[in-house]
Amino acid sequence: MLHPTPARPPETVPSPAGPGTGEGWRRRHPRTARGISVGTTAGSAALLLAVLLLPNRLDLLAPPAVLRLPGEGIVLVAVLLVLPTWARRVTAVLAGAALGVLTLVKCLDMGFYWALQRPFDLVLDWILLDDAADYVRESFGRTSEVLAIAGALLLAVTVPVVTVLALVRLAERMARRRPPAGRAALVLAVAWVTCATFGLRTGGAPVAATLDAQLVDDRVQAVRAGLADARVFAAEAAVDAFERTPPDRLLTGLRGKDVLFTFVESYGRTAIEDPAMARQVGAVLQEGTASLKAAGFDARSGWLRSPVLGAGSWMCHATLLSGLWINNQQRYRNLVSGDRMTLNQYFRRTGAWRTVGVVPGVRRTWPEARFFGLDRAYDSTHLGYHGPYFSWTPVPDQFTLEAFDRLEYGRKNRRPLMAEIVLASSHQPWAPLPRMIGWKDLGDGSVFGPIQKAGKDPAEVWKDTESVRTEYRASIEYSLRSLFGFMRRHARQDTVLVFLGDHQPRPEVVAGSPRRDVPVTIVAHDPAVLDGVAGWGWTPGLKPAADAPIWAMNQFRDRFLEAFGPQGRSPAQLSRKSTVRRTNHSGSSSQG
Repeated sequence: MLHPTPARPPETVPSPAGPGTGEGWRRRHPRTARGISVGTTAGSAALLLAVLLLPNRLDLLAPPAVLRLPGEGIVLVAVLLVLPTWARRVTAVLAGAALGVLTLVKCLDMGFYWALQRPFDLVLDWILLDDAADYVRESFGRTSEVLAIAGALLLAVTVPVVTVLALVRLAERMARRRPPAGRAALVLAVAWVTCATFGLRTGGAPVAATLDAQLVDDRVQAVRAGLADARVFAAEAAVDAFERTPPDRLLTGLRGKDVLFTFVESYGRTAIEDPAMARQVGAVLQEGTASLKAAGFDARSGWLRSPVLGAGSWMCHATLLSGLWINNQQRYRNLVSGDRMTLNQYFRRTGAWRTVGVVPGVRRTWPEARFFGLDRAYDSTHLGYHGPYFSWTPVPDQFTLEAFDRLEYGRKNRRPLMAEIVLASSHQPWAPLPRMIGWKDLGDGSVFGPIQKAGKDPAEVWKDTESVRTEYRASIEYSLRSLFGFMRRHARQDTVLVFLGDHQPRPEVVAGSPRRDVPVTIVAHDPAVLDGVAGWGWTPGLKPAADAPIWAMNQFRDRFLEAFGPQGRSPAQLSRKSTVRRTNHSGSSSQG
């Protein structure tokens, strides 16, 4: 007889609400769980509101900034409420990622406005991030550079992830409470429209905000302009009034003279006119004017408008020498990869000058030297300097100028020189600073060791804006004293000095001024040289008057070539003059 097999008892399946699950914990601690849930949702909403209202400039970070209604946020809430589940989740992820990326762009803008008084260019400015890392390393050390890069990468990853999680959380909570969420969105929409209609403002900004929409629109326009700029620049670079000028008709007014173009880092209008600096810097300029005049030199000074503010010296050098407006890295790259004639190249073309560059801020191979038409370029490793760095600055200006005399200017039986000299001691962070010592004591530069050690810590200086401004002023005084000391010590009667600032210093120093003017001065012993620029309207002496003419920096090249060409006329003017003569002779010219 067969006995039935007894049925097995059913296997016990752990309940989702078991003791080891989150649901079980919530059931045992309902108040705590609810508090965490409400807190997380409220935190997500607050985070997204902060992201939407975050400005892209540090000076706009103020309490009124949070007392606004973001129109983009209200529209996003409305869209998420009407979408089905799958579409809502996809939209929340994409919109959250977009808000995160937009937040990163705002952070980049903050940094660029802080340093350069302009927003970050999504097309042209990526290369400058590498330069920023180099600056941090040279100024504050390798550890600071590594920490800064690590922090930037962490921020780039974390911000989009957090904004996505926050928006997904908020979207799901709103979907569970669709009716009250819809009513809240409607109330906010009516409030936004009302504020926009009546133009209500808080802290000078409209309560009905569209900050992110405006930022996106601005960036789209900027990207389009950046992509089109290459074509615009190519058309500008193709026009050169002096390109076909025969070498024997170039720079005839300067034959036999040494012409030194000297850029003084961050030497801007602020150094001369700011009330906190004008007296001290003015005294240095006055002393320089008197001492050079005693040696038989005279000077004329004016203003140039720089293409950049706060940084980007190489673009200023390229602007002055090429006669083209170089205000971004794309233009600079296109320039140095092309065949545009620079001032250096025109001097070299004549065969009457040896062209040299003294660029102590360059620490590695500088392929652009060939483009600029330099027979020889001396970077920081070829000046014979064995002293310490002064933060970013590899070589003190006094040593740079003495090395130029030792390597080129003081040589016997040489051709006239056309030199491009860059003085870098007034480069930020302006601490520690070198000081003037006896010229005969310079040696190999090791004498600067104790001076550097006794100098100020840049981290301490940058804790206070007034300290930054004071050290900036001191650096300009040092650079100018070095230059005037070199002229008194080494300049000859056939020396012509053109010295100028490259750009204004950082926003902290210029106190928010948008002006980009830099002083420019021509110093010469031969009166004929200054007679050549008599029509420029420049101020006698080393200090330009407040109402002296202001030219765009890219206009200098052609005006200089014109002033010192045959009869002080450009090829275009000579051509027009000969044409007028021919038409007048034939009697067929028209009036007007």
